[in-house]
Amino acid sequence: MPWYQNIHGDKLWYEEHGKGPPLVLVHGWCMSSAVWSSLFHSDEFRVIAIDLRGHGKSGLSAAGYGFNGFAEDVSALFDHLDIKGVILAGWSLGAQVVLQASSKLHDRLAGVVLVSGTPCFVASEDFPHALSKLEAQGMALKVRRNLKRALDGFVHRMFAYGELENKVLATHINQIMAAVPVPDTLVALESLKALIDADMRPLLDNFDLPTLIINGDQDRICVPEASDFMARGITGSEHLVIKSCGHAPFLSNGLIFETAIADFNRRIH
Repeated sequence: MPWYQNIHGDKLWYEEHGKGPPLVLVHGWCMSSAVWSSLFHSDEFRVIAIDLRGHGKSGLSAAGYGFNGFAEDVSALFDHLDIKGVILAGWSLGAQVVLQASSKLHDRLAGVVLVSGTPCFVASEDFPHALSKLEAQGMALKVRRNLKRALDGFVHRMFAYGELENKVLATHINQIMAAVPVPDTLVALESLKALIDADMRPLLDNFDLPTLIINGDQDRICVPEASDFMARGITGSEHLVIKSCGHAPFLSNGLIFETAIADFNRRIH
């Protein structure tokens, strides 16, 4: 059974599939390793997908649900599996977890992939490329009222208009999302607060790992300008923008996404 423990003794779950260079995947807000299931059959990688504390099958944690804790979970997984030469990929909130964890894991990483990410989830005077504080507060209010309904609305917003017109693709994505357990409301609220409070821009200045940034040009959650900002801020980074794509390119444009990471892996190795 793929369980391990973090430094607090919390019982955490991960999925592991395939052979090859290790690709560690970190999910987004209120999601789980299940969102990466289309990659579990990869012929290119040893795919390892974590359930962060309080998410998926992983247990709750008395230590809270902020970025330091999530980064601890990723680091503990690296120790548990004794892996190096890793491509560490994070989606949305997971992209910020990757930024946070990379300094500690630097020597064990071959490169990182930031998917639909942002250094700041909420806009400010000097960072307009994000949701307004009012929108973020509205998300928290919806979570308090009815978490399941709030997440249904959030998932709907992940996709660009017309992106799921293909009924076979839409059915496949709906099946994947249905496999994601709804977390505890406290987990949702604390991790959302972490998103609202975080400013990861200082981490970009000296970020020297090979980096691939992937985002959709129609992302309504972490807007495309946020990925543009990270691409400019991380020296030497590569940037792939997928047209007519929303917040979850690995779901709606799986082949493009998988090919991009495989090509990135070949270049950095």
